Amino acid sequence: MSSDPWGRVDETGTVYVRTADGEQVVGSWQAGTPEEALAYFERKYEGLVVEIGLLERRVRTTDLSAKDATAAIDHLRQQVDEHHAVGDLDALRKRLDQLVTDVDARREERKAQKARQSDEARQAKEKLVTEAEELAASEQWRAAGERLRALVDTWKGLPRLDRKADDELWHRFSHARSAFSKRRKAHFASLDAQREEARKVKERLVSEAEALSGSTDWGPTAARYRELMADWKAAGRAQREHEDDLWNRFRGAQDIFFQARSEVFAERDAEQRENLTRKEELVVEAEKLLPVSDLKAARAAFRSVNERWEAIGHVPRDARPKIEGRMHAVERAIQESEETEWRRTNPEARARAAGLTGQLQDAVDKLHQQIDAARTAGNDAKADKLGRELEGRQALLDQALKGLEEFGGK
Repeated sequence: MSSDPWGRVDETGTVYVRTADGEQVVGSWQAGTPEEALAYFERKYEGLVVEIGLLERRVRTTDLSAKDATAAIDHLRQQVDEHHAVGDLDALRKRLDQLVTDVDARREERKAQKARQSDEARQAKEKLVTEAEELAASEQWRAAGERLRALVDTWKGLPRLDRKADDELWHRFSHARSAFSKRRKAHFASLDAQREEARKVKERLVSEAEALSGSTDWGPTAARYRELMADWKAAGRAQREHEDDLWNRFRGAQDIFFQARSEVFAERDAEQRENLTRKEELVVEAEKLLPVSDLKAARAAFRSVNERWEAIGHVPRDARPKIEGRMHAVERAIQESEETEWRRTNPEARARAAGLTGQLQDAVDKLHQQIDAARTAGNDAKADKLGRELEGRQALLDQALKGLEEFGGK
């Protein structure tokens, strides 16, 4: 005879398992040793342990239904009760009892969850109905229509309520959608006449646009095309079946004109870039005249450069300020040299400068004498006052002498 803590095999080959209710017959084993018999039925016990563990995990971590879970528990309990395994069968029964408790708790939890979901679904559908009834009065046809379609999709994704409540809410929801659809249909029906008038206006605009497509009067024609575009936008939309065709003709006529203008302007731009290169060379030549050392020669050379400059055509607009600014700077420098030379050789101006210098020199000399006299008399206050006056007169004299130097000296 062989045994372990949970079972034994007697001399006849009968296998027993120990339970809280005493030993229970597991089966008969005649094919091998008692140890092999116990090992065989212990493996069957281990299989039950694995199956119960799997069921516990499914109940805990999956959405296994209470019905399927109960059926699985009953099937395992039957196997445990049939005592065809050696091991702690009482522990397995306790685990199965706990599973029953867990499944019941899950059933109640799901029941409560279903009730909450039903209440949430009711509130959500009532909210959808309220919004749909508000949208039914909207005149934002596109936005309201799109929103109503979105509300339908949201409605379809919500759980159904009980038949009566669901039907009542759906009836209100559907009625709001129908009311909006009728109003929108009436509105767009009233637009047909406007669209027909828009078609006629756009036909006229297309005819004029096509007639202008071959024009080479670039500025006025481009301006007229802008006016036609403004008229096009103001005309509103024609019927859908006409709008695209009219637009393609209208746009195509403009494209012909503007493509031709672009080609002409491209040639002009190339010519202007060449002009810019030539003018840059002339500016460099002109700038070499500075600083002016020989006014007569500089004036003659600048006239030559300027004549060639004027013979060259336009340059690109964005380059014009810089290139012309450089040329004007040379011209101003020569003009300033001319003015300086004129002032230096002008007898009247020289005489006026010399006269002013003489007057200031006399005043300075007189102040020196008055200061010396005041110092001799001991009147330092008067001497100091005359000294401050002398400083001012001396500054004016220095400035006048500097101006006189521009006329070639005294």
